[in-house]
Amino acid sequence: MVNIAIVYHSGYGHTEVQAQHVLEGASSVDGVTASLHKVEDLTNDTSALDDMDGMIFGSPTYMGSASAPFKAFMDATAGTWMAQKWKDKVAGGFTNSHSLSGDKLNTLMQMIIFSMQHSMVWVGLGETNHSPDGEPGKADVVNRIGSFAGAMAQSENDSPEVTPPSGDLETARLLGIRIATMTKKLRG
Repeated sequence: MVNIAIVYHSGYGHTEVQAQHVLEGASSVDGVTASLHKVEDLTNDTSALDDMDGMIFGSPTYMGSASAPFKAFMDATAGTWMAQKWKDKVAGGFTNSHSLSGDKLNTLMQMIIFSMQHSMVWVGLGETNHSPDGEPGKADVVNRIGSFAGAMAQSENDSPEVTPPSGDLETARLLGIRIATMTKKLRG
């Protein structure tokens, strides 16, 4: 059995909804067990992640980068890094912000660099724009924002029950499937 952790922070609930869709996708792959882990629960002890085969990191994008709680989690892994406990594990990521750009790519780049420092193997989204009419950006379109480093979502200030839109949530689900599939190939 391959084990994948979805490690995330969510300030207002929107990134948590995204994380749940990543979990749904990863869990749908035969031979994979996936679980959600809030960074707030890991900041003092990240050892629960040491036995994972893969990790999918998620954070809202605040002020052009990962949230402070997610950054605190990253900083808390210094001992893990020193021992290279996550070497060769698979990694991927997702983020969410209010603005269509919101500098979400910078958050994914933070996650990529974090993963590379841990000697992990980063896997990107692997999805193009699936708009049947060729127009990107529509709310129900997979990868409507056009990210390839990981899954991006955009949420209005509405409740997490209504936003992010369906295309962004499907993108998150597909990311979960891709990371789980690649983890099975590389670690299974």
